[in-house]
Amino acid sequence: MAARSGRDARGPLAGLLIAALVSVACAGGGLAEPEGEGPAPSRSAASPGPSTTRADGTTSVAEFEQDVADAQAVAERYWAAQFKASGQRFQPIRRIAPYQRAGEVSCGGQPLPRNNAVYCSQGDFIAYDIAWSVAAFRQVGDAFVFYLLGHEYAHGIQVRLGINYSFTIQQELQADCMAGAYLGDSVRSRDLSLAEGDLEEFREGVAAVGDDPDQPWFAEGSHGTAGQRTESFFRGYERSLEACDLG
Repeated sequence: MAARSGRDARGPLAGLLIAALVSVACAGGGLAEPEGEGPAPSRSAASPGPSTTRADGTTSVAEFEQDVADAQAVAERYWAAQFKASGQRFQPIRRIAPYQRAGEVSCGGQPLPRNNAVYCSQGDFIAYDIAWSVAAFRQVGDAFVFYLLGHEYAHGIQVRLGINYSFTIQQELQADCMAGAYLGDSVRSRDLSLAEGDLEEFREGVAAVGDDPDQPWFAEGSHGTAGQRTESFFRGYERSLEACDLG
């Protein structure tokens, strides 16, 4: 997956009013995973294993860091264009920060655990466990990095729009849809170009962070099953923001 510089992604946020940032003492959303070196393996037959190589063949930390920077730049251009089209001023998320140890970064006084990526609304920042994220990048592919950042960036947009659902799963599935819209629209506008295997990497990566099928949908922290998350992501990817219940 490659990003192009200097091109704005287009598409309105029709009918939305921009709200002031909400100050809360917890992370606005995350991709929590069980303890381990990487995300849960996908059930897809195309899932890479020790003897297979991803389509783009990139595995270095330097390439991971470049993908994070590219994903951030594309997300900022995309959301700036959406806000501008709605006559609103866009404020980028303040910072994106990696961490290495549990408790190294806190959100509203709550230490962030390992194997996670979150948007913290109180500090308006995204933080991610770099060891977990690099392991996912190596296992799934660079498209996962763009999805990961797109999902967390969507939580920042939800805060800016004053969106606050009653159940966590509603917030999370909408963020998946918004991440899909940001990526699909950016591909259609040629701000991003897909490499061989990227669509399958999206599908595998989103499925890998799905809840256990026995997780109650109404439980605090529920994000949605692999099927629910994949459906939400590709609905946004194919149909843009109009499919994400933003109106």
